[in-house]
Amino acid sequence: MKHHKNNFDIIVVGGGHAGVEAAHISTARGLTVALISMDLSALARMSCNPAIGGLAKGQMVREIDILGGLMGRATDACGVQFKLLNKSKGEAVWSPRAQVDKRKYESYVSGLVFSNNLLSLVSGEVVGLGIKNNNVVSCVLRSGEKIFSNTVIITSGTFMSGVVHVGERKVFAGRVGEKQSSGLTRSLNNIGIRSGRLKTGTPPRLVRSSIDWSKTEPVFGDKKPTPFSYSTTKFNPPNRPCHTVRTNQAAHEIISDNINRSPMSSGDIKGVGPRYCPSIEDKISRFSSRPSHLLYLEPEWGGSDQIYLNGFSTSLPEDVQISALRKVSGLEKVRFFRPGYAIEYDFFPPSQLKSTLESKMVSGLYFAGQVNGTSGYEEAAAQGLLAGINAACFVNREAPLILTRTDSYIGVMVDDLITKDTLEPYRMFTSRAEHRLSLRYSNADSRLLKHTKNYMLLPGNIVSLIEKKLRAKTEALALLKHKIKPGGFSGETGVTKTTSGESFLKRPDAGINMLPKNYFNQLDLSFLPDWLRSEFFIDLFATIKYGGYISRQLKSIKKNQKNEHLTLPLSFNYKTMVGLSGEAKEKLSFVRPETLGQASRISGVTPADISVLLVRLRV
Repeated sequence: MKHHKNNFDIIVVGGGHAGVEAAHISTARGLTVALISMDLSALARMSCNPAIGGLAKGQMVREIDILGGLMGRATDACGVQFKLLNKSKGEAVWSPRAQVDKRKYESYVSGLVFSNNLLSLVSGEVVGLGIKNNNVVSCVLRSGEKIFSNTVIITSGTFMSGVVHVGERKVFAGRVGEKQSSGLTRSLNNIGIRSGRLKTGTPPRLVRSSIDWSKTEPVFGDKKPTPFSYSTTKFNPPNRPCHTVRTNQAAHEIISDNINRSPMSSGDIKGVGPRYCPSIEDKISRFSSRPSHLLYLEPEWGGSDQIYLNGFSTSLPEDVQISALRKVSGLEKVRFFRPGYAIEYDFFPPSQLKSTLESKMVSGLYFAGQVNGTSGYEEAAAQGLLAGINAACFVNREAPLILTRTDSYIGVMVDDLITKDTLEPYRMFTSRAEHRLSLRYSNADSRLLKHTKNYMLLPGNIVSLIEKKLRAKTEALALLKHKIKPGGFSGETGVTKTTSGESFLKRPDAGINMLPKNYFNQLDLSFLPDWLRSEFFIDLFATIKYGGYISRQLKSIKKNQKNEHLTLPLSFNYKTMVGLSGEAKEKLSFVRPETLGQASRISGVTPADISVLLVRLRV
């Protein structure tokens, strides 16, 4: 389909992290895209914390980068502090994270969007969809204008029927100072797509000059920082500190005494909040034995007098927030730019989606980001990217990209979303991935490059660099078969017999820096940037260290693959199927899994139920 006036290959509704990734990757496939937003000045806005990455999220940003997304590139260009988290644990759960200059990040991404010749920006509010024979055909704006496409991606974030809560005060808004979207939920409900309500929150923004910085503890990033993107070559970012303070019993008492004034406690908020990013009210209630909680003072952008108070998300009245914080050492005279607040919004339970993020009910309609019940920039960006890739495949009549639990954290997230009940905002953790030993930040390239090449998602020079790096890893693994005499190691190793480098690295106290200095002399890594050369050896060591465990995992995966991909017909009437438990009939009818593997991961579906389905499939 050619772009003609108001006719496009793909329409993206919403300009947050999911929306810009979806629009970018769709145009990278050569398609025309209309990105519709109520505020085109707010594209890729970092509305919450000024950071990208973190535990499991950092791995996802790497995966986004390998699959042609923007987030890693933008973070490297705009980061002010980089840190590799979890280094006290094994390499499998090391996770990169960066503090980011929010304004610079938004400007960087907006610049890419505005300069994209295949992307048309439309200012407006989508209030309905045109549907014909269960196919999407258009978007309807509040102005009455129709924009036509057979492929639409909904990425409306927290704006759909959004309500901001600060204590007893309510404001109908998508974020503070930004109006809500109303009408689209009703339109989707009318065509049979179910919706629900969720809640998230954000902490107060503090006035920098009102903080006594002498009473805070500075926290710096790594001296040798790790970037996110394979397109980053020279990397020498700043290392600006964050600072920490701790709450205390006096602050806790003020919060506890006023807990009934929180809209979550009073019943004003019906939506469920994120379990793993709790408000300060939740922390004090759920962890009442703790005398204090750590708070991070994070600068939001260069030259800003505004400080983000990480760890103090709240919807308490402003007077309670400031009274409690003034009991904290260093914040005795603190002032607010704005108080913390909660926001309640519509979402669409993602069990209504295929693993491509396309609606099971309406052909060509995709959903990505917080509308699917997730929280976090990274989760949203990953979904937007996947939806954009698959929307392009839909237009081009190509086989879609299906990411799995075995090849990526993105695959784990999507599978969790479409097979499990979304009772609270979903956040990615390493513990959600049963194959996390194989899903390291350092090997995202080897896991996903086949998809990148198949869908042509990255420039040829980046693909060539990654291919060369992977060939070098194969050579390095071969070199590790070479024998080393006991005296050839660096440091005290306790080795008394000639052994191979591979066998040595499997020892509990071994490190790759303990191998002989000339051990890898035959290996040419001069083509790699310095940071990637260092990461090469981290990944090489992890490959050997976890080799036995990974081998067992691969055997298990191979054994289960036969049943994992068995297709379940959408025509199955589970409610009349003899042998299924009552709960299985209900859950299977609700989720409508695409495969037997998905069915097996639905809460309430037992191995006995799966056996019944297997028998039915073989009839």
